[in-house]
Amino acid sequence: MNSRVDSSLFIYKTTSVTCYFLVYVDDLVITGNDPIFVSSIIDQLSNRFFVKDMGQLHFFLGMKVIPTTTSLFFLSQHKYIRDLLTKLNMHGAKEVITPLSTTIVLKLLDSTSSVDSTEYRSIIGALQYLSLTRPDISFAVNKLSQFMHKPTTIHLTAAKRLLRYLKHTIFHGFHIRRDMNPKFITYSDADWAGNCDDRKSTSAYMFSWF
Repeated sequence: MNSRVDSSLFIYKTTSVTCYFLVYVDDLVITGNDPIFVSSIIDQLSNRFFVKDMGQLHFFLGMKVIPTTTSLFFLSQHKYIRDLLTKLNMHGAKEVITPLSTTIVLKLLDSTSSVDSTEYRSIIGALQYLSLTRPDISFAVNKLSQFMHKPTTIHLTAAKRLLRYLKHTIFHGFHIRRDMNPKFITYSDADWAGNCDDRKSTSAYMFSWF
């Protein structure tokens, strides 16, 4: 669940052909806008290495790749979420509709007892990998990551709340469209003395694209 992902992405592009190579250890994903060119690359690799062509991509590194009629692909990690909930004995947990509580402020010193930091780090590591297809949990994961060196009961409860949110939204994912022409919008904000632990001012920015 909490494995480190080491991968490389290579892009070959000419005026008319674009080809992408995603390499992870001994797994290789090849795609592009020219099926004949992609096939020729696979054939050339097969002549030099032992290559087993698995056909159209369906599942890769915990991500389900689903072709749809409205988009090119839909990326989902619902199996990864289900396995994580089962591993943590949370498959029967009550669902919630928000990633974090709107009433509890997370801070380093909250007067609650400490919890097993190894378990907490394992949960956060698994949640970080989920951010690949679930950008809606990025803020919550980043916030929870700030307490990995000394997590408390409240921090662990917040992490489990995020898992309950993922159970509620288990089939959410990420659409990749053929005609994507994203527009980027940047939001920024500052909070004077907003850090509850040391009263430092905090600032933040967020990029959104659609």
